[in-house]
Amino acid sequence: MKLWQSLVGTSLAVCALVAEPIGAQQSPAALYGDLFSAVQTGRLFPDGKTFVDAVPKRDPQAIMADYQRERPATPEALRTFVLANFSVPGVNDRGATDLRRHIRNLWPMLVRQPDDAVAGSSLLPMPQPYVVPGGRFREMYYWDSYFTMLGLEVDGQQPLVESMLANFTDTIERYGHIPNGMRTYYLGRSQPPFYALMLDVSKNTDPAIAAKRLAALKKEHAYWMQGADCLDASGACGRVVRMPDGTLLNRYWDDRPLPRDESFAEDVITAKEDPSRPAEELYRHLRAGAESGWDYSSRWLSDPQRLASIRTTDIVPVDLNSLMLMMEEAIAKRSAAAGDQAGAASFTAMANKRRAALNRYFWVAKEGRYADWDRITRKPTPRVSAAMLYPLFAGAASPQQAAAVAKSVRRDLLASGGLRTTPIRTGQQWDSPNGWAPLQWVAIAGLERSGQPELARDIAKRWLDTVSTAYAETGKMLEKYDVEERKPGGGGEYPTQDGFGWTNGVTSAIMERYPDL
Repeated sequence: MKLWQSLVGTSLAVCALVAEPIGAQQSPAALYGDLFSAVQTGRLFPDGKTFVDAVPKRDPQAIMADYQRERPATPEALRTFVLANFSVPGVNDRGATDLRRHIRNLWPMLVRQPDDAVAGSSLLPMPQPYVVPGGRFREMYYWDSYFTMLGLEVDGQQPLVESMLANFTDTIERYGHIPNGMRTYYLGRSQPPFYALMLDVSKNTDPAIAAKRLAALKKEHAYWMQGADCLDASGACGRVVRMPDGTLLNRYWDDRPLPRDESFAEDVITAKEDPSRPAEELYRHLRAGAESGWDYSSRWLSDPQRLASIRTTDIVPVDLNSLMLMMEEAIAKRSAAAGDQAGAASFTAMANKRRAALNRYFWVAKEGRYADWDRITRKPTPRVSAAMLYPLFAGAASPQQAAAVAKSVRRDLLASGGLRTTPIRTGQQWDSPNGWAPLQWVAIAGLERSGQPELARDIAKRWLDTVSTAYAETGKMLEKYDVEERKPGGGGEYPTQDGFGWTNGVTSAIMERYPDL
């Protein structure tokens, strides 16, 4: 403190040495006198250039009058005064306007041009430009891209939306489905099926393109339903599960019962943690968890604290079946528009059966929530998660159900910085305290659609505050966030990534939907 007081005491002497301003342009030293000297000699900021580049928030004379009156006596008090009166580069200068501009400037950095095939490379070449998530994710990913497109659309990047859709359509034609990501090692699995929703972001009205996309959409549906031909007494085959009333629903799966190429060592170690389980069985569950996009979460674990207890393929997920409902409805609508009334009727019937099943098997009335369904115990799982909002997103919940879900969300999932993924802390990245951009959007859109606009807006505001706070502190858009402490998220198999496609997309889309926020 004595050193600080000594430095402050020299302020007037230092200011006396400052030359008179040249013309009307005064330097910071001349403008702010002993305030300037106190900040600089007290090393309030590590780089001496920081304060001299600061922008006053109001008239400099008024700032100096308040400074002379208050005379902050400690470094902490001086810093509080400076930040209240100046926009300081890299400290408190990033607001919502800057955030939106930053996202728009990020899009070109995440764009990749058409790929050339390279012998021995794992990359699946894309014929048209596309956007990657960022960081370690240097290829196009499936469900990430839908949320990325939401931002591209409102940020004036429609040509990228169309070129990415062309890539996905081409991928379905070539491989029969959209893989997890555009790598050979992802071909054994897909991800949450958002292709039908991506088509709604398109502005293309060419009938030939519409026909091509409808054919691809039907092909994707067939991929998810192909297990229907091999169902046996177990009641499940591939991605298809027969429910007790005979309705066919879906689960996550992977065609390869092996360690994941991209996480080979981690999967081998996990398998060794439970030698009582066949390794191939555990690998399948791990891969199915990766197909879910929630890799990993207590949703899939018998013991929330042990990844080796994973049992993804035993669970019929509420989010997947909500998306399948939306896919079937989209095929019916597009078939009708194409003049195929028989096809429209067929897919409408499928959708009606799935809608009924969602409320028969996944709705837990006494708890006011939707849950995943356990095909071994033949009842809903006890795991509370943000997946409960998918039926609202799909328009499958009644107003009463939506109101009950909203109450459960407020009680169990709403944090100061947005929507928690689950209420359980496990160290897995798809559990508390993490929040993820796609789940915020599903919640906001689902609640809006289902008559709960107040909670939708509340989640939007909390999420924007979190993203803005982290951006102000780091200058980055991140893959996931700790929504309890409003800081970068953690957990999982790799460090938090920056970039970040779906966070950019959802943030822009929220700001477009709620401009006053």
